[in-house]
This record gives sequence, structure tokens and C-alpha cells, in this order.
Amino acid sequence: MKPLKTKVSITLDENVVNQIRELAEDDDRNFSQYINLILKKWIAEHSSNE
Repeated sequence: MKPLKTKVSITLDENVVNQIRELAEDDDRNFSQYINLILKKWIAEHSSNE
């Protein structure tokens, strides 16, 4: 079964959105999938340092 997803609304700088869109496209992912991926990586990297 797929993990549950929660919709959120955030405000980002336009240049950040444009960069994420480009990176997501290069990685063959949609915008939301790519943000989820990079947030998971960031959390994993920073939670192990505590």
C-alpha cells in the first residue's frame, strides 16, 4: 500500500521554484515528487547528526 500523503501549501521564492522545476525535469520527476525527495534526503542527513 502506498504511504499516505498530506497536501500542504507553501510560499517559495520564484527563483527557487524555477530551479526546482529544472532539477525535477532533469531527474524525470514532477515538482512535488522532487521536493519530497530532497526534503527526505535533507532530513536523513540532519537527523543522523544529532
